[in-house]
Amino acid sequence: MASSMKFLCVLGLILLVGTVVDGAGECGRSTPDNEAMKLAPCVGAAQDANAAVPGGCCAQIKRYTQNPKCLCAVLLSDTAKASGVQPEVALTIPKRCNFANRPVGYKCGGKYY
Repeated sequence: MASSMKFLCVLGLILLVGTVVDGAGECGRSTPDNEAMKLAPCVGAAQDANAAVPGGCCAQIKRYTQNPKCLCAVLLSDTAKASGVQPEVALTIPKRCNFANRPVGYKCGGKYY
């Protein structure tokens, strides 16, 4: 009984350390809601597929091109929803910014981009 309890304690410690080292979420140590706040210049472009994408928005979105999981989590966050962001429109922003190295074929919220 003592050896199984010791094993569980060691296993729990390993899982805890792994979670702390990993950075926790899709966006590392930041939350998707915090990251969504940084995308304020993109709100208009994320609501209307015909709206021009401001340069400030493209600069912010470019930070996420190597981390599509974070971008997806940001676009589906409570903050983005409260701002009126339409994920299916927002997913077109990297293409509208003419990024050559944008995520393609990645599934986010049931949609592919």
